[in-house]
Amino acid sequence: MDNFSDDIIFMRMALREAEQAAAEGEVPCGAVIVLNGEVIGKAHNQTETLNDPTAHAEVLAITQATQAVGNWRLNNAVMYVTKEPCPMCAGALVLSRMKKVIWGMTDPVRGGAVSKFNILNEADLNHAVETEAGLMEGECRFVMQEFFQNLRQASKDRKKQAQQNPDAPAD
Repeated sequence: MDNFSDDIIFMRMALREAEQAAAEGEVPCGAVIVLNGEVIGKAHNQTETLNDPTAHAEVLAITQATQAVGNWRLNNAVMYVTKEPCPMCAGALVLSRMKKVIWGMTDPVRGGAVSKFNILNEADLNHAVETEAGLMEGECRFVMQEFFQNLRQASKDRKKQAQQNPDAPAD
């Protein structure tokens, strides 16, 4: 199997994690970490579930991976993530010495890897992370857009229901 086929397989795994996040009411971001062809960490956003602002998919997957290898350094590992890492996650990738991160959709508003900030390749930091953007971008973007469309529609439905039945108890 060639590298591109492997990349697709691992990004599909990250997308399944993102879909799980959406099903749990979390922003749908999923991450998978691979070392020597083996998955050593995978996670999805759990900030709401864990009531923890640091419970992003990337950070949770890094924690799993470091536990799996017994070392905080992930020198030869590759992360597949559905959305460009935020500044916090980009910092965690640098600190973990991740070799490479491959993501689906970029985040021009909050992206910490290359779009808004260039943390993964900041010359003043002690490690640079290789980057690749746009793998399965359409699929990754679809999951994110669908989640927020559903969220907006649910909000509209609640408002409409409240207007139609003002005496009903609020959720």
